[in-house]
Amino acid sequence: MTTVETSRVTAPRLPARLPAPDDRAVPFTRLVHVELRKTLDTRAGRWLLIGITAVTAIVVGIVIFTGSADAHKDLSDFLTATVIPQSILLPLLGIITVTSEWTQRTGLVTFALEPDRTRVGRSKLASAALLGLLVLATAVLLAVVATGLCEVLRGGHPTWSLDALTIGGVVLAQLLAVVQGVAFGLVLQNTPAAIVSYLVLPQAWTIVGDLVHGLHGVQPWLDLNSATSPLVDASMTAENWAQLGVAGLVWVVLPLIAGVVRLRRSDVK
Repeated sequence: MTTVETSRVTAPRLPARLPAPDDRAVPFTRLVHVELRKTLDTRAGRWLLIGITAVTAIVVGIVIFTGSADAHKDLSDFLTATVIPQSILLPLLGIITVTSEWTQRTGLVTFALEPDRTRVGRSKLASAALLGLLVLATAVLLAVVATGLCEVLRGGHPTWSLDALTIGGVVLAQLLAVVQGVAFGLVLQNTPAAIVSYLVLPQAWTIVGDLVHGLHGVQPWLDLNSATSPLVDASMTAENWAQLGVAGLVWVVLPLIAGVVRLRRSDVK
């Protein structure tokens, strides 16, 4: 009689319960860091920042070597001069921060790693605002250096004081410009279209408001450029604040809301 021995095959032991999936959201600070890297690591974003700094330096240099040594050469004057190019160029930074998801075709990866598109939009807004503040800090540094150079090279006697209203007004004006760029980028999701719309539409309204006599009373309430001018000059009145609120609602808040809605609903190809 032959005894057949059967060998036992040991099966791998499975856990009694699978670990729960990690449903923790990506930290918001990490999202902001990623958006900053996206802007700074691309040639368009990097050269735009360099261009903003270079244009600001050129404008400051022109102010130093034109006119008399003591005419409009104070620190506040140089700070105001830096706001002029930045108020035009900073919104472009906000635009490319948003539209890069569609022009560079990275949206599919971004929204797969972070499905909550509203958080992605907030992180883009935060990164654009941080970059705007960084550029503004560079502009303040250039203004300080320019004031010293004017005193040394031109023999002027500039005033170095800056009041809190001027600084706060400049910061608020520049942040509004950056947020406006983000809003236009979210609405159009295309870099050339967003840039052209941002440059043309507000200026077209300004021209129409100046030419059409019946719009003279409405034009200051819907012109964001003229509404932010008293901010930089630290000459805001109650009426100026009301005009800034209405113009900001039309050109910044409403486009931003529409852009967030489109961001949540648009298909990523």
